[in-house]
Amino acid sequence: MPTSAMTDATPAAANPTNSLGVVGDAADVGGATVGGTVLMGGGPDVDAAFRWMIAKAGGGDFLVLRASGTNAYNAYVYGFGGLNSCETLLLNSRALANEPLVEAKIRAAEAVFIAGGDQADYVNFWKDTRVEDALNYVRNVKRCPVGGTSAGNAIAGRIYFGALLSTISSAQALANPYDANVTLGRDDFLDLPFLANTITDTHFDNPDRRGRLVAFLARMSQDYGIVPRGVGVEEATAVCIEPDGLGRVLGRGAAHFLQQNGPANPPERCQPNTPLDWNRNRQAVAVYRVAGTAAGTHTFDFATWTGTGGTAQYFSVAQGTLQVN
Repeated sequence: MPTSAMTDATPAAANPTNSLGVVGDAADVGGATVGGTVLMGGGPDVDAAFRWMIAKAGGGDFLVLRASGTNAYNAYVYGFGGLNSCETLLLNSRALANEPLVEAKIRAAEAVFIAGGDQADYVNFWKDTRVEDALNYVRNVKRCPVGGTSAGNAIAGRIYFGALLSTISSAQALANPYDANVTLGRDDFLDLPFLANTITDTHFDNPDRRGRLVAFLARMSQDYGIVPRGVGVEEATAVCIEPDGLGRVLGRGAAHFLQQNGPANPPERCQPNTPLDWNRNRQAVAVYRVAGTAAGTHTFDFATWTGTGGTAQYFSVAQGTLQVN
């Protein structure tokens, strides 16, 4: 993550978008854009993923959104070249998220990136607001690149863990998949292509993230009657999804692509106050791990849910204990 001193926000009347400043030309310019989605795993930023977004932004304006933090991305992103400007908006209230000038600025951007922070802030401040509408417009109608890291990635799936009460550990989620802290949202926030029935998680090089993502998938299967999917991205890694659904894995970590192993294999037991059982002969959840490279030569196709250059394994759960096979 780049570091910089925060630019002081001026009063709302003088700064209705709560901009933390702009680097480059403040005048709006258009450009011929290409759609795409970036799922970044947090920790060190992936330069190649930002270059990928910039290449699709058509020389236009790059906008960073956040609910806390600084304007550090401005100089970092603009420094890659190929942009008219980079600006950061600090949107830390529903009033700001419903400000018409904020919506207009997002809609005018040629690339939008959601920074890390607390995903509960993004859900509480941005869901069902002009910001939500503008983000979906930029990606799906205007067809520009949109991405996020850490918390900004965690809200990308059509199903998401909002962390509205608190975060949750794997041990807690597997011991009780209906723990009050397992706050899942579905089909009511971002509408990014190829992420239907999919939940995303970050910092996935931390082994504790695995069990809780499996618990989320179990809830999705049990509650929604779907074949759930998950994407766990390690730090210093990004999945860049092309308009046709081909995901290129960039960076020095790996991305993990999880799916219930067929419609006939939902959890054996997924109930409140009861340890999760999802065994299915130790093959409950099929996992494909793809290591990142500098050029994104290893891929995962979200349209067919198949990958290249990776390794396959299975996750399962017995009496609340994660098993890797």
